[in-house]
Amino acid sequence: MLFVGLTGSIATGKSTVSSLLSSPPYNLPIIDADLLARKVVEPGQPAYNKIVSHFLPSTPELLVAPGLGMPENGPDGSGRPLNRPALGRRVFGDSDERKKDRAVLNGIVHPAVRWGMYKGILGCYLKGYWGCVLDIPLLFESQLDRLCGVVLVVGVRDPEVQMKRLMDRDPHLTREDAENRVRSQGNVMEKTQRCLERGEGKGLVVWNDGTKEELKEQVDKAMQQIRAQNPTWWQVLLLVCPPLAISMAAYRFWDNSHINKRWEEKKERARL
Repeated sequence: MLFVGLTGSIATGKSTVSSLLSSPPYNLPIIDADLLARKVVEPGQPAYNKIVSHFLPSTPELLVAPGLGMPENGPDGSGRPLNRPALGRRVFGDSDERKKDRAVLNGIVHPAVRWGMYKGILGCYLKGYWGCVLDIPLLFESQLDRLCGVVLVVGVRDPEVQMKRLMDRDPHLTREDAENRVRSQGNVMEKTQRCLERGEGKGLVVWNDGTKEELKEQVDKAMQQIRAQNPTWWQVLLLVCPPLAISMAAYRFWDNSHINKRWEEKKERARL
């Protein structure tokens, strides 16, 4: 089964591409890290309890305020939902304190999300899909790109286009809040460069500075290339021969690890 790693930065159009890939003619299953991240921090979940334990003493507004329809102990007795804007203000930013808080939050959420992803991947394999999309904003940063046969980055060349989309989508954000959220997901231009460094057929970039129709044309072209390099007969063979599938997964992991090592060495040389 082919893993297509889908990434980008906030407000670049990654969700739109994800929607296109999950719709005809592709009908690919989407394993959405953002969706999983929301589920694992719902009241009553282990990650929710850890977040409340760590952040509530110093962030009084961490939980949605009780009121109409929101009793003190939450609708199901397991706790009030997280106040996501308040948590965002606590962890997004460039200061050492914000970086430390973000690292704590990631250390709580990421393991739970990874476990949810692995269960989703197994489910896709057992259902006989030829491929699935791993929709992960921090694909490179989490090193989950090592699992992927192909990485698809959604990029925006003009930072102001990205900022406008984000503030139009989330009007409660100040300019500073929006800039902090963009920075927290990494430089999208660096992601596109890193993607292309993977080599032909292993890394593809679609640009989303224009219309949705233009974006769809680029997605269609990228999927044509992906399907040409991963024909149906090969994917069927991997499905019916688990040892071969395991061997290919191990090779991809090894190859992608070497690609990442070369990228880090290139960055280091550029700093010297």
